Amino acid sequence: MSGDTPLSPSTIAVTAGRPAHDPDAPLNVPITMASTYVAGGDLEYGRYANPTWTALEETLGALEGGRCLSFASGMAAVTTVLDLVAPGGRVVAPRHSYSGTIMQLADLEARGRVRAELVDLTDTDAVVRACEDAALVWLESPTNPALEVADIATITAAAHEAGAYVVVDNTFATPLLQTPLADGVDLVVHSATKYLAGHSDVLLGAVCTRDDELFGVLKNRRDLQGAIPGAFEAWLVLRGMRTLHVRVERAQTNAQELVGRLADHPALSEVRYPGFGAIVSVVLAQGALAADLLTQKTKLWVHATSLGGVESTLERRRRWKGEAPTIPEGLVRLSVGIEDVDDLWRDLRTALDGCVG
Repeated sequence: MSGDTPLSPSTIAVTAGRPAHDPDAPLNVPITMASTYVAGGDLEYGRYANPTWTALEETLGALEGGRCLSFASGMAAVTTVLDLVAPGGRVVAPRHSYSGTIMQLADLEARGRVRAELVDLTDTDAVVRACEDAALVWLESPTNPALEVADIATITAAAHEAGAYVVVDNTFATPLLQTPLADGVDLVVHSATKYLAGHSDVLLGAVCTRDDELFGVLKNRRDLQGAIPGAFEAWLVLRGMRTLHVRVERAQTNAQELVGRLADHPALSEVRYPGFGAIVSVVLAQGALAADLLTQKTKLWVHATSLGGVESTLERRRRWKGEAPTIPEGLVRLSVGIEDVDDLWRDLRTALDGCVG
């Protein structure tokens, strides 16, 4: 391509991480199933590098505007980032973060590794004050499952003034809807299991950064701890990312249409939607029993704990003991897929009609 015109994210998702356009070259990077490489090059051993990882990391790094490292799972990525905090260091995080992140922080605090402060992300002034002696500020935007949105730029500026690193879990938004590194954030974390892979068939995590020193530290941690993805898993995520823009666009359009239709349903006391993305949270007026009934009555919507796939799923989040007690008992998180929106609405409306007290 001539000139310096940057490629759009949808084009990057399709074209990055491809082999050179040589005669008879494959269009897709092959799956390299190797634990050992011939000595003398840059790879050396299967815990240090893999060409299939590299293709995935080039693609996600280009989308996020930084460099990427892939991990065995989203939680492996989370754990590796939290390991950056020195013993006794203070971590600020939203009280409504993903329950796995909250439980990881609780475990680290119980063992005396870190001090954790959970904050209300909607109160930017309070979050800024909490940054004052923090070592790391962890953000989710939108939060899971409350769908609160952070003032990323303001909080990042305050955290950096205090000498803290800032991390954003960008799983819900994806780099197509939000690029936190452009706001000065130090690290972006993904559960690539969700939207990036998009087909509910793989576990994988990722961390992106523009900071070469941080990248080197994290790469060394991954090498030592061995929290690496399999080659086939990396290939599946890369294949999924080729259609990321199409899936996100369709799922977001469906979500926005459903939000409008859900607004006046008598079974609901609240509909939460941040204005972008494909996650919607609804609160059943009759509480936990009605919410559980909803998850049992749908036929197209699948009762499942994960999200971000082509299929629509739903779940009452407080069924998990690790979920924040400030999440309503009757909250059901909807992960809107790419099915026909009228079919999704008929199924959901029928189930909701049976939940009216």
